[in-house]
Amino acid sequence: MIQVGTQEITFEQLMLAGAALAVLLLVLVLRRAGRSARVAEDLAGQMTGLGQAVQVLAQGQDQLSGGLKHVSDAQTTGQTQMIQTMDARLAQVQQQMNDRLHDNALRSARTLSEMQERMAENLQGSAVKTTQSLTQLQERLAVIDKAQEKITRLSGDVLSLQDILSNKQTRGAFGEIQLNDIVSKALPSDSYALQATLSNGKRADCLIHLPNPPGPIVIDAKFPLEAYEALRAAEGPAQVQEAARAMRTSVRKHIRDISEKYILEGETAEGALMFLPSEAVYAELHANFPELVREGFAARVWIVSPTTCMATLNTMRAILKDARMREQAGAIRKELALLSADVGRLGDRVTNLDKHFHQASKDISEIKISAEKAGRRAQRLDNFDFEELAPDSAAAVVPLTRPEAE
Repeated sequence: MIQVGTQEITFEQLMLAGAALAVLLLVLVLRRAGRSARVAEDLAGQMTGLGQAVQVLAQGQDQLSGGLKHVSDAQTTGQTQMIQTMDARLAQVQQQMNDRLHDNALRSARTLSEMQERMAENLQGSAVKTTQSLTQLQERLAVIDKAQEKITRLSGDVLSLQDILSNKQTRGAFGEIQLNDIVSKALPSDSYALQATLSNGKRADCLIHLPNPPGPIVIDAKFPLEAYEALRAAEGPAQVQEAARAMRTSVRKHIRDISEKYILEGETAEGALMFLPSEAVYAELHANFPELVREGFAARVWIVSPTTCMATLNTMRAILKDARMREQAGAIRKELALLSADVGRLGDRVTNLDKHFHQASKDISEIKISAEKAGRRAQRLDNFDFEELAPDSAAAVVPLTRPEAE
């Protein structure tokens, strides 16, 4: 087998090609046989050369066959060595794979053991946390149960409050109680009267004794709540319009009643307060019925809520305090005059006391001078030397020094 480029040519193909070439040459020779003898001779020479070439080719084929056998043996030997090398390499790789699989199995086992331990710890911690959460949940449920009981009681209280507010008399009593609580916190007990009867026979819920001006002012705690509740319960536009009309009518009537009953010339102030025990009703009037508020101003009836009523009462308290201070102004001036006289007498007495202190200081200074003189005289007497004197001269005593002036 001979490889030419990328093609492989066998000896049989080569022999066939040589035979084909010989036949072709022979045909050419036969075709040209009639032309010339020299051509025949050349053809004979070429045939001879061709025979020699065929022999050479036969020898080459034998050599090529031997070479191919040698190559085949070498290739077989190489393939055997390669197979042995690949077997050894595969065995080595298989051993390495087995070792790695064993190591991976050990690591997986250790990792699985660690994961099991961590999962056990986590499960234990989760169990503890779950127990704590369940305990806290039970405590919160207990708190919720208590809150539910309180809500139930509160619902009952709300229902009772609704029952109270549904009745005019009980609603009026509720407003009076709320007004009494606000007034008692804002004003002194002697500055107001509850359920005071006026000269026209009408009884005011609260009468504030303000000085003139403005004079006593009345606070009314009753309010027509039915119209407001109907307005809140209205659904369609027609119902809302009808409820709003009823609300305006009832509030106007109440403002007019307060103005006629509780604003008396010469007895009360020139205005009165309409107390609303609900901030919602107060906000509703100012938001959607401002004309009613203006009509109240025109009728000198001022609408107040618990918050604005407290602010108004604080202003009244300042007025009462100022009035009482004015009432006591004369007594304060009298006391100031007496205090001024007492301060004058105190100044005179301090002056006299200062004179006495000055005289006493002078007397003490003179006493000190006399004491010093007496001390010096006693010292001189202590220094005298007494000798025995004759009887006739005992009576004669001559002073050694001249007496000092006293």
